[in-house]
Amino acid sequence: MPPEFHLFASGPRPVAPFSHAVETDGWVILTGQMPTDPNAPDAPLPEGVIAQTARVMNNLAPILSELDLELSHVVQCRCFLTEFERDYADFNESYQSYFPAERRPARTTVGVTALAVGALVEIDCIARRP
Repeated sequence: MPPEFHLFASGPRPVAPFSHAVETDGWVILTGQMPTDPNAPDAPLPEGVIAQTARVMNNLAPILSELDLELSHVVQCRCFLTEFERDYADFNESYQSYFPAERRPARTTVGVTALAVGALVEIDCIARRP
């Protein structure tokens, strides 16, 4: 089967030319989400990495929902932080609340020099259909 490219009107407004998700052979790859407000995409970003992480996770969830998936279907996340040393512990505090301790996805977290829209955090993920 050829890949399916998904862009949802209910999803956060893309900050670049991409699909919200691409699906192939039961694998669903979600584009990295920013901490923008889907209902007010031009509004200021939340203050601090904890609030931005929560917003990013809450932006990933409706994309998964559009595909009849949940965070429990996520098998891998890539996380990007602009202030790695300063924000890593606080990021982990917020991030871990979205997954039960016995069911956390594989994860890579990378420090980067900058992210779109001046964000402190971006997260993309891969989910697998049951």
